[in-house]
Amino acid sequence: MTKPYRVVQWTTGNVGKSSVAAIARNPTLELVGCYAWSPDKAGRDVGELAGIAPMGVTASNDVDALLALEPDVVVYNPMWIDVDELVRILEAGVNVVATASFITGHNQGQGRDRIADACLRGASTMFGSGISPGYVNQLAIVAAGICDRVDRITVNEAADTTFYDSPETEKPVGFGRPIGDPDLPSMTAHGTGVFGEAVRMIGDALGIEFDEVRCEADYAKTTEDLDLGSWTIPAGCVAGVFVRWLGIVAGVTRVELTLRWRKGRTLEPDWHIDQDGWVIEVAGRPTVTMKVGFLPPPDFGATTLAEFMVLGHIMTATPPLHAIPAVVAAAPGIVTYNDLPLIVPRGVVPAGRSQ
Repeated sequence: MTKPYRVVQWTTGNVGKSSVAAIARNPTLELVGCYAWSPDKAGRDVGELAGIAPMGVTASNDVDALLALEPDVVVYNPMWIDVDELVRILEAGVNVVATASFITGHNQGQGRDRIADACLRGASTMFGSGISPGYVNQLAIVAAGICDRVDRITVNEAADTTFYDSPETEKPVGFGRPIGDPDLPSMTAHGTGVFGEAVRMIGDALGIEFDEVRCEADYAKTTEDLDLGSWTIPAGCVAGVFVRWLGIVAGVTRVELTLRWRKGRTLEPDWHIDQDGWVIEVAGRPTVTMKVGFLPPPDFGATTLAEFMVLGHIMTATPPLHAIPAVVAAAPGIVTYNDLPLIVPRGVVPAGRSQ
């Protein structure tokens, strides 16, 4: 395209704020509208909502008016998928790139069929990513590209989430429940179901069809009440979750994604986490290993943990933004990284001298 892609931002939570800031500084993108579900945000400048300079774009909760802007794409950053909302956007002919728990859509059940049908009616495309699941799983696929035999792909994620204060996303996974709660396994499987979608994406890249995609989980408890800011995990309740999503063919695990999340210093058993990040292994010929971590740039100036966590929001927000050109050009339907050309980061090099 010779003109910037016209973008409507959908919500301005933590990830949405980072998305707005990235759009504002990227000359290949033009923010033309913003959806704000909260009444106190409607009518305010989007830059103000994102904590940056005013952008001259006013947030609105009028969906019809936003779709009438005929954007090339909606950047969809709510905490959870709303299938009715997505259907409305897609059948209006607007493409969607999302961070809200969507890779293949299989975790949405019949909602996936509704989204796919809306894409066909609107000749639009739906794509979901984020840092994990999403971008990191794509790296695993790329790593397998130098093998002539792949026996197993493993992606291990580890994080100390003590200062990640998000009960809306953590309670559904099992955090805070009594350690012996019989509903924990089903809660965790549902709450992390999008990682099962990532397993399917890797399997699709390998050209294999799984007999089973299964979730297994183990838990650790806090031995003392754990104050997390907006909520407290009582002693004896879950403060550590270890999840394994397995893609199995003929009784053999070919893809494994693991997630080890812990909180506090009173965990039992006391799971050790060396460093937040991901370790990728492609076992095959050759075996390929890759470690993915992140650090702030020298000019970041983070003085508090909250500021440092902005890096996580940036890493979640940017993969869908960089995919916009490929998604706009793609055929209608639900697509993953496997269906798109190499995603390249256009418009991210600052003008003038580097810092």
